[in-house]
Amino acid sequence: MTLTEQIQQDIVAAMKAGEKQRVSALRMVVSELQKNAKEGDGDEVAVLQRERKRRLESATAFRDGGRAESAASEEAEAAMIATYLPEQISDEELTQLVTEAIAQTGAESPKDIGKVMGAVMPKVKGRADGSRISAAAKEQLLS
Repeated sequence: MTLTEQIQQDIVAAMKAGEKQRVSALRMVVSELQKNAKEGDGDEVAVLQRERKRRLESATAFRDGGRAESAASEEAEAAMIATYLPEQISDEELTQLVTEAIAQTGAESPKDIGKVMGAVMPKVKGRADGSRISAAAKEQLLS
């Protein structure tokens, strides 16, 4: 069963349970997944990560604008989307992957973070956010 099919089943269950906000959020996610399947590379995990990131950025903007209720709604949607993402890797495992990538690429300073990111991203494939990888690489390259 594909991720899109799983989410569609969850929409039906949410409709039966009367969870209007969940139905709305899941429909939007399915729409993005279907659009990506037609136009893009069909990488469902990348679509979910992008949608989650959008919700978190919106929540930050709402919170900065003094709209805590809207921010909470966006954060709830982000958390719901996160349930469909693969389990995140531990900080220790991420640190190990970054260390290996630094050795592999010969990165020596923070300006080489792009090289490290390029080596680590394919290995984690949806199990770590880019900001976590960047922060780990920066920490190791500065020390």
